[in-house]
Amino acid sequence: MQIEKGKVVSIHYSVAGTHGDRLESSRERGQPIEILVGHGGIIAGVEKALLGRSEGDRFTVDVEPAEAYGKRTEDNIQRVPKKYFRDGARLRTGMSTMLSMKQGGQRMVTVHKVGSSVIDVDLNHPLAGRSLQFDVEVMAIRDATAEELAHGHVHAADGKHHPE
Repeated sequence: MQIEKGKVVSIHYSVAGTHGDRLESSRERGQPIEILVGHGGIIAGVEKALLGRSEGDRFTVDVEPAEAYGKRTEDNIQRVPKKYFRDGARLRTGMSTMLSMKQGGQRMVTVHKVGSSVIDVDLNHPLAGRSLQFDVEVMAIRDATAEELAHGHVHAADGKHHPE
């Protein structure tokens, strides 16, 4: 079976910057990630490189910022009350954290400055503006269920449909 839109793909990956600085690896977390191809579950450059691949394939792909986390926008700073951070009391300048968005979902931000009641955050993704190199191994491919296709994401094998 080959990877195409609408397939669920299980992959192991590691990502490094173009100078070889290792940033993250699914193997360090112990299990592969699952993606519903064609629904934005992974950066565009990696998703494009997956298309047409088969189970067992291993490859490296270089991804430019436009197909990764976008260009870095200078002065993309926003002041947010500390109460909107789960870990607001322990945050320090330079740390990355998740910020809950008003319209739902979360966004990775970097702490720019910490005040007594507010935190200034850089809304650029920490990897924005960086070219990245991914090492990918395709572990499994399956057809998505009708429910997964309707919801636009993979459902866990244990029947849970959404992260809690």
